[in-house]
Amino acid sequence: MSLDTISLSGRKKEVSNKKMNFWESIYLVAILKGLMITIKHLFKRKVTIKYPEQIREFSPVYRGQHMLKRDEKGRENCTACGMCAVACPAEAITMTAAERKPGEEHLYREEKYASVYEINMLRCIFCGLCEEACPKDAIYLTESKVIVKSASHREDFIYGKDKLVMPLEMAIKNSKSLN
Repeated sequence: MSLDTISLSGRKKEVSNKKMNFWESIYLVAILKGLMITIKHLFKRKVTIKYPEQIREFSPVYRGQHMLKRDEKGRENCTACGMCAVACPAEAITMTAAERKPGEEHLYREEKYASVYEINMLRCIFCGLCEEACPKDAIYLTESKVIVKSASHREDFIYGKDKLVMPLEMAIKNSKSLN
C-alpha cells in the first residue's frame, strides 16, 4: 500500500492538469457569469426594515436574557454544580461555590450555593446549552425582547447575580400562577 492510495477522509480526488483552451485562459466566460449574478441581485426586492416604524419578528426559537430562577419561597435554585459552565462552548460562565451558613436557609435551597455567578455577555453566544445542562433548572434564557445594553467599558458586560437573579416579586407571582 503506497501513500498515493491512502485517503483518511475518503474524499480524495485526482486532479488533472489539462490544458485550457483560449476562451478559458482569458476567463471571459467566468467574468460574464459573475456579472450575471450581480445584475440579478441588483433587481431583487430589498429586505431592509425601517426599524423604528417597523419591528422585525423574532424567531420562535429566540433566546433572550439569562435569568437565575428562584423557587416558590424565593430561594435561589442554583447549587453551583458547574454544569452550565462546563457546557458553555464560549466559556462565558464563571462561578464560585460557597457553603450555606446557619440562618441562610431562607436564601438558598441546598447547602452549597453560588456566591459569585457571572456571565460575560461579550463571549456568550446565546446557544442555550447552559439551560439544557442545568440539573436544577436554575438558569434559563428568557423570551423577553430585552437585549444586552450597550456600554463603553468591558466590565459593564459581565453580568453578576445582581442582574441575573430573578426578582423576588416575579418568583412569588410565578408560584401563584402555578397554583
